[in-house]
Amino acid sequence: MLDNLKKYKVVLASASPRRRELMQGLDIPFEVRSLPDVDESFPQELQGGDIPLYISQIKANAYRPFMDDDELIITADTIVWLDGTALGKPIDEEDARRMLHNMSGKTHSVYTGVTITTKNEQRSFVACSDVLFASLSDEEVDYYINKYSPMDKAGAYGVQEWIGYIGIEKIEGSYFNVMGLPVQRLYGELKKIS
Repeated sequence: MLDNLKKYKVVLASASPRRRELMQGLDIPFEVRSLPDVDESFPQELQGGDIPLYISQIKANAYRPFMDDDELIITADTIVWLDGTALGKPIDEEDARRMLHNMSGKTHSVYTGVTITTKNEQRSFVACSDVLFASLSDEEVDYYINKYSPMDKAGAYGVQEWIGYIGIEKIEGSYFNVMGLPVQRLYGELKKIS
């Protein structure tokens, strides 16, 4: 579809299986590459969407020295923003339990920052989706933590898993953004690459 990308080797720089799955849905040929140990810390004064935007740019800049001239690198980062606090991936089951209980019955925002980098151009954007969770019981939270994989997900949940089926009452914004990659917006930005 995107003739402007034919001169590039597209690289999704992410270890996330969900991002890989979403990227495949765009029917753009790409390969996956992941650099270990990119420092994802951020200045504490950053708020909301500025955090994953900053981290996606840090990731992009970590890849820059290793880029070939014909490569286009896509980097991304996702956070959950609840009550003025960024929720990343939980450090253990207790942390996951705390996050899910804190989101129960409330609306939180999911922000994904994306950076597209070529040798001559870099463009970044952030997408936001607001997610309303139903009230979750202790049993529901424990069931999800014990049966699924909340440890590798921002906010300790996957919208595409059981907890999303039973817990999410409403999403305003992109569902795919909540999964970890706002593919509709990404497609639009890729169309602009020269």
